[in-house]
Amino acid sequence: MNRTFKGLSALLSYPSAELQHAAGEIGAAFDADRLLPAPLRRQLQMLLDELATGDLYDLQERYVLLFDRTRSLSLHLFEHVHGESRDRGQAMIDLKAQYEQAGLFISTAELPDFLPLFLEYLAVLPASQACETLGQPAHIFAAIAERLRKRRSSYEAVFRALIALASAKPKDEEVSALLDLPDPDATDLAALDAAWEDAPVNFGPGAGDGCKDGLIARIRGALRPAPNMPRPNPRS
Repeated sequence: MNRTFKGLSALLSYPSAELQHAAGEIGAAFDADRLLPAPLRRQLQMLLDELATGDLYDLQERYVLLFDRTRSLSLHLFEHVHGESRDRGQAMIDLKAQYEQAGLFISTAELPDFLPLFLEYLAVLPASQACETLGQPAHIFAAIAERLRKRRSSYEAVFRALIALASAKPKDEEVSALLDLPDPDATDLAALDAAWEDAPVNFGPGAGDGCKDGLIARIRGALRPAPNMPRPNPRS
């Protein structure tokens, strides 16, 4: 299992006592793997230090305000592509099937497009395949990273790390399209309600055709093993 992807998944999970206790181990894994440049590892260490030493309730409140209440920072990938459209349901089914092919079975309470879960899946893939797959939603990571930068949030480092690991880099026009969408403050309830009512956004030619031309189609293409590349072994 790729420890760097596993560690990044943990950092984007809801803060818990277990995560606080594992902070040192996660940082050590980043340094041992050396998949990320040293400056990024130092930025990630700052977040790890905050998680390890901060008050748990404060950390949880910050997480909810950032990722649960703010649509523009949602950790559900298809939220940034399909919104609440009916295409999202089929996209979820397709992605869940990809997980199961790799031996990753999730509970009915978990949504397949939740980024920490997606990174758990990538952690069981061969490194080259994982980095190729990670490139498909890279524009989403770039937009979220920029919004977190404006908020002076240490979580920005996680999304910068994902971009650094991705084989394909985000396209400026796709990043700009996401950044043009509303990005209200988490304490502005009226603005938050308005943002959640906005229409879903798709990218590329024929985007109106739903998931075939959206993010799910590109993710599915990247998930197909390259010639002569073995499929990941199911988890025990």
